[in-house]
Amino acid sequence: MNAKQKKEVSALSDDFIKAQKILTALGDENRQHLIIEMMQMGNCSGVRVGDITEKTHLSRPAVSHHLQILKDAGILKVRKEATKNYYYFDPDTKSLDRLIRILEQTKEIMKSLPDRSGDYD
Repeated sequence: MNAKQKKEVSALSDDFIKAQKILTALGDENRQHLIIEMMQMGNCSGVRVGDITEKTHLSRPAVSHHLQILKDAGILKVRKEATKNYYYFDPDTKSLDRLIRILEQTKEIMKSLPDRSGDYD
């Protein structure tokens, strides 16, 4: 690996560390299910914990916990109306954009590495 590649890998490592929240959030099967359910509900103004709980096998506290993780990762936002909370997808997609950029950079670095499989056919 040349000096330029080492610098790129080092920067990529830093980017992965910064993206840990979104990677953790998206890596959980329950949170993936919540994201899909919320998309299928199609309510752009937001959904309440109870609405999501009805669509899943999870308890209300579990749904709240997973929604908080998705919120902390920059995937969801919450809007409060009196005593009601409505969760919706964050239109500012900085977290997802960062993750896409990291994955694209990873792909480019991987493409530049030599084939070590021994299968040169």
